[in-house]
Amino acid sequence: MPIDYQQVYTRIKEIGAGARERKKTLDERRVLARKLLAENSSELDFLRSKVGAAKQADANIRCALPLNETLASSYPPPDSVIQATLIAADGSQINPDRHAAIQYSVVNVGAIIMKLNSGEAPEIFTETELLYGDDLLPNGFPLSDGMVALKRDVAERTKLDELSKGIKGPVVTFTDGPIELWGAKGEDTQSYLDYVEKYKAVLSRLQSRDVITAGYVDKPSADLVIRLLEIISADHEQLQKLREFHPLRGVSDRWLFGEAKNPLLPPGHRSAIFKIQSSSDKSYKGVLELHFFYLNVGTEGHPWPVRVEIPRWVVDDKAKLDLLHAVLVEQCRMMGSRPYPYLLHRAHETAVVKNEEKQQIEQLLSMEIRNQDEEMDEGSYKQSAKDLQGRTRR
Repeated sequence: MPIDYQQVYTRIKEIGAGARERKKTLDERRVLARKLLAENSSELDFLRSKVGAAKQADANIRCALPLNETLASSYPPPDSVIQATLIAADGSQINPDRHAAIQYSVVNVGAIIMKLNSGEAPEIFTETELLYGDDLLPNGFPLSDGMVALKRDVAERTKLDELSKGIKGPVVTFTDGPIELWGAKGEDTQSYLDYVEKYKAVLSRLQSRDVITAGYVDKPSADLVIRLLEIISADHEQLQKLREFHPLRGVSDRWLFGEAKNPLLPPGHRSAIFKIQSSSDKSYKGVLELHFFYLNVGTEGHPWPVRVEIPRWVVDDKAKLDLLHAVLVEQCRMMGSRPYPYLLHRAHETAVVKNEEKQQIEQLLSMEIRNQDEEMDEGSYKQSAKDLQGRTRR
């Protein structure tokens, strides 16, 4: 049967009926957020002590931890970059499909090198890994979508490491998404830990060569600064039940730094630097400690705050930090009214695996398997039923 639009319509009307009340509640919470920010912007010792108390109550608490810049800080873009080499990498993947006749996976990484003001055309690189057989059973566990994503993230920054070797002068590298490695922690713990160690080794090599690296998070949803404001508003009893304490629910970091009428960050400006307080602390230590800042890559009247994640060695070197800031602003301006780093866009175009490419890989793989008289399974009957001509319901 088709969708029951009457049920959908009824629910939509219910949603509409609650719109005014939701807006009123959100407006009140936004006022409170700005008030907490204004009152505590310079109270850095107090802010750090409150986060410390929150950690005592919940070691896995995730929020922003201020360093030595006030919460409401705003720093203009540095001068235009004259000389630097930029390297961006992005990845895509084909996940294993248990309903398919052939079990395989693909991780594809695209990377672009651009030497600013050199007159040279950007260089394009791709690296494709096909996983089959035992590759799909690391440590005896089936390779999940989350583990493929982990493999892709490690491959992206590994490519940055490889391409940055031997380049003279300042080098700025970045990927799309957090610099913190995310993935399926609960599915295959040993594989996850192995990937984290490989990833940290890559970061350490980049640091040893003074390579700047960052993760660019467009339209971020993690409200790390808002969570900090919630923590500082909590009393002792509320600190013990932080997972249930959300007085600013619905207020976002994006709104806080990029409210259309009154953004904290003018166009091109960055926020204060914050450390990421999270359960990942034990994995990223010393120069690898994870930090972030917000950057308004939008224009006057159209703010667009993004989160930029960086390791400690970039935080500690103002020249590196300023270079990264300037590069990202200029890269985003190249994309016009929908700002996004131009080089990351190019890397994505290079990395994405098109459907026709997926089909060709499957055809080549199945031909080789048959040519070698290896046993080949069939697709699931469920998938066969879905693929029936004229059938559109999923």
